[in-house]
Amino acid sequence: MKKDDIDQLFDRLKGDFDIEEPNADHRLRFLYKLDGQNKTITVDKNTNKWRSLFKPLIGVAASIILIVALFIGFQTKPIDKDLASVSPKMAETQNFFTNSINEELNKIKRESSPEAQKLIQDALNQIKILEKDYESLKIDLNESGDDHRVIYAMISNFQNRINILQNTINQIKIIKQLKNQSNETISTI
Repeated sequence: MKKDDIDQLFDRLKGDFDIEEPNADHRLRFLYKLDGQNKTITVDKNTNKWRSLFKPLIGVAASIILIVALFIGFQTKPIDKDLASVSPKMAETQNFFTNSINEELNKIKRESSPEAQKLIQDALNQIKILEKDYESLKIDLNESGDDHRVIYAMISNFQNRINILQNTINQIKIIKQLKNQSNETISTI
């Protein structure tokens, strides 16, 4: 059957479904008819009381379990792949680049001066852009299944970050040299 046929069937039968609960004494009447005798059948009333007490609690417990299961299901994120997850050599490469970037950032912090703050801020903004690009490359790596082009792009991203940081350090050194030369010129005058 096509989906349209099923939808039409349900539209046509709408309102014809039996959704009412049977009476409380339905079981007794059924057993009486089944036996075909005029004697009364006794059902343990305590069992019915316990069932009527626990029926709503079972529904609440099932709802709570369902909510917890959904919450746990949505909390688990898919594992992001990065260079380290490709191979042990790529893990070494990623560690090398990460350590190099941290080293260059420490050099920038040591060389920082008020004159170079704008230059440093610009470099850090460029690094943030490259980090966002790296995050999208990680998604691409997940989807592509260790495609060599994505791996190369990730390595290039690391290299670009290091180059930006090294260029920034060189520019800071040039600014310091110019400042020292201007201070020497002023002091000799």
